[in-house]
Amino acid sequence: MTQERILIVEDEANERTGLAELVSSWGYRTDTAADGVEALEKVSSFSPSIVITDIKMPRMDGMELVEKLADLSQSIAVVMVTAQKTTETAFHAGRLGVQDYIEKPIDFRRLRSILGNLGEILQTRTENETLRRSLRDKGALGRLVGSSPKMLEIFHLVEMVAPSTASVLITGASGTGKELVARTIHDMSPRRGKPFVPINCAAIPETLIESEIFGHEKGAFTGALERRTGCFELAEGGTLLLDEIGEMPVATQAKLLRVLEDHKLRRLGSKVETSVDVRVLAATNKIPDEAVEKGELRQDLYYRLNVFNIHMPPLRDHKEDLRELVRSLLAEMNKKHERKVADVSEAVLNIFQSYSWPGNVRELRNTLERAVIVCESGLIESKHLPPGFGQNVRPAVHDPDAVHLGVGTTVEEAEKQLIIKTLQATSNNKTRAAEILGISLKTLHNKLKEYGRATDAVLAAEE
Repeated sequence: MTQERILIVEDEANERTGLAELVSSWGYRTDTAADGVEALEKVSSFSPSIVITDIKMPRMDGMELVEKLADLSQSIAVVMVTAQKTTETAFHAGRLGVQDYIEKPIDFRRLRSILGNLGEILQTRTENETLRRSLRDKGALGRLVGSSPKMLEIFHLVEMVAPSTASVLITGASGTGKELVARTIHDMSPRRGKPFVPINCAAIPETLIESEIFGHEKGAFTGALERRTGCFELAEGGTLLLDEIGEMPVATQAKLLRVLEDHKLRRLGSKVETSVDVRVLAATNKIPDEAVEKGELRQDLYYRLNVFNIHMPPLRDHKEDLRELVRSLLAEMNKKHERKVADVSEAVLNIFQSYSWPGNVRELRNTLERAVIVCESGLIESKHLPPGFGQNVRPAVHDPDAVHLGVGTTVEEAEKQLIIKTLQATSNNKTRAAEILGISLKTLHNKLKEYGRATDAVLAAEE
């Protein structure tokens, strides 16, 4: 029998009484209020850990009540009851910190499941607070490392959102650690014992992405020789990360939105809907507003995913974390390659501090991995770094190969020059160039296709 206290806020007396009796029969301690004003009075005397509230009520509605509750305490979980669920309602409720919401007429089985999950969330919050206190002084939170103001702010955001069921949109350039944020959110959530399934939308051909995400039945299309379980079903009970969400075809985005709204999916070729319980996190290296404006990201899907936003800064903006990052990555590489590299020399650290890290933490990881293999033990010295390391790819102003921009240069032309110069600097290594530019390899190929044969001739001349 649980000892959680639940306050039920509903202006209809019969519904209020009936719901309180049902929830009490599940083993919870309950109290009731007829509107938001009375609910605030009961909060101080009853001290609920969970509040179930209707939206439309006299004197003070549910949305205003949630705002007041947030001011009073961050430890009260809220379940919103709505007569009509919309994307805007979900978005606004998520912004206010609502843990979940349910439609009228209430599905009591689902409500009981929500309350059970919230009990786990409240327990997780307590555990995470203990974890936070023990790790914060060490400059780490789960898989994330750093003690700079920027990283501490990210730690704070992760701690707030991890125990909830809210969708999270993680933004930032390629290589900044967006997947690490997603994994940390999963590891600090009540779903941590369930699967974490990442999928890169940019790495899957458009013809296969729906099958990968939603699954398909045997014979659904040419080549479908057997039933395939999609990523949603693989992540059942856990977390699904949709990386590079801006690269997902718009038609697939529409189907994804429906799954997020209804918690049901239909495999390709199936006539039966399957219920799914999956928390969805999304990541993109694009600027979301620009992606929406260009039609690359559906606005309604953006609102649904962007209930909570975490932006990962480029490494050049928090170089004070380099020492901690280096030590953490060295420990990982020593274990992976069975080496005993103690640290990097001060000379190497100085080189790292002066470098702009266009490939961000991913580039730091790759650089250190190579150095660990070469060094084997002791300190990593300058000689262990890749040849020519430390010379930024972006040329200086006096460089004759620099990107020259002047008044009248269009954004499209500036982008084209930067892509061409980056490819020249990387000897036409498209994967490396895409990392430096902070775009997906698929986007780079699309851009080059737009530029046409003239660009191919320029690059060929450089080889």
